[in-house]
This record gives sequence, structure tokens and C-alpha cells, in this order.
Amino acid sequence: MLYRVFADLTVGLHFLFVTFVLFGGLLILKHPRLALIHVPAVMWGGAIEIGGWICPLTYMENNLRYKGLEAGYQSSFVDHYILPLIYPDLWLPGGFPRWGFVAIGLFVLMSNSIVYWLLWQKWKKNRGES
Repeated sequence: MLYRVFADLTVGLHFLFVTFVLFGGLLILKHPRLALIHVPAVMWGGAIEIGGWICPLTYMENNLRYKGLEAGYQSSFVDHYILPLIYPDLWLPGGFPRWGFVAIGLFVLMSNSIVYWLLWQKWKKNRGES
């Protein structure tokens, strides 16, 4: 029972991390110092998706589920939890295609690059007005 609770907490933490990677750039516009945490998180999230790796939090959750005598899963966190939420009609028996993960990784990197570019432009403008 306790292992299941920790596994579920790990999933919640993982989901919060993914959400922060995807949308944390919007927080940076209001709180620029968060970039110290967000930039490495974006780089990690993008690398995981583009590289086709599995996040250590996925291994941690699986290990907790096995210890709690529950079935784990062999795929990534995104493949197991997020993609069925986002693309339920596209869910293929063979799994989500590799190019889809690369596209997600590129989207994360590009969308956050745009946010940081906007932040840079705002900083340059404010600095020029001083």
C-alpha cells in the first residue's frame, strides 16, 4: 500500500515536472529568476524526448510499483500517461511513433526559445530606457 502511494506521488511529481517544462516559460515572463531552474529542466525534457531516453522518474515509479506488487510499464512516462490524454484517437497498437517524440521534444525547445527570446527583448528594451 505504501509503495503504491509513493509511486502515485512520483507520477504526480513527474506530471508537475512535465507541465513546468512545457509551460514554465510563461512563469519566466513574470518571474525571470525561475529561468535558473527552467532552462535546465527544458534542456533535460527536450533531450529525453529527442534522444528517446526514459526519465529516471519512470524507473523510480516502476520500481515502487514492483515493490508494491503492482504491474509497472515498459514505455516512457509520456508514452504511458500523457499521450493517451493528449492523443486518444491517435493511440496506435504499436505505440506512438518515434518521430512523434522528436516532434514533442522540438516543440518544447522551440516554444520555450520563443518565450526566452521575448524575455530577452523585454530586458534589452528596459535596459535601454534606464
